[in-house]
Amino acid sequence: MSEQPQQPSQPPGYGYPNPASGPTGPYGYPQGGYQQQPPGGYQQPAGGHQAPYQQPPGYYAGDPNAAYGYDPYGRPYSDKSKIVAGILQLFLGTFGIGRFYVGNVGMGIAQLLTCGGLGFWALIDGIMYLVSNDRTDAQGRILRG
Repeated sequence: MSEQPQQPSQPPGYGYPNPASGPTGPYGYPQGGYQQQPPGGYQQPAGGHQAPYQQPPGYYAGDPNAAYGYDPYGRPYSDKSKIVAGILQLFLGTFGIGRFYVGNVGMGIAQLLTCGGLGFWALIDGIMYLVSNDRTDAQGRILRG
């Protein structure tokens, strides 16, 4: 009976190296930082699923109550601007226009009837709209800057 030499299944130099051949490190892995991939390709991580995607803070997630997103503290932004409200209050505050703009109709009527507190209330209110970061509209949403 004649023995024929066993033919390799792949030509030399192709495929994964044989981990049994070559020097191995103290823990049985080949030296040189190479880690052998398991046969069969990609394998799912343990548990079978990935962690859900977390949205970054301030990201607009499509909430109808926050059409312009959220501030860093998680409060929704208003569709009204504090700069527009402040300018309206400074120039037309005796008529309560800045208060009507943000939706505070009751305060707007009070300013209209008192001529903006003889101008003092309107002036202070306009400055407060421009410099404050916590002013809200009638729905309680933070005014955009």
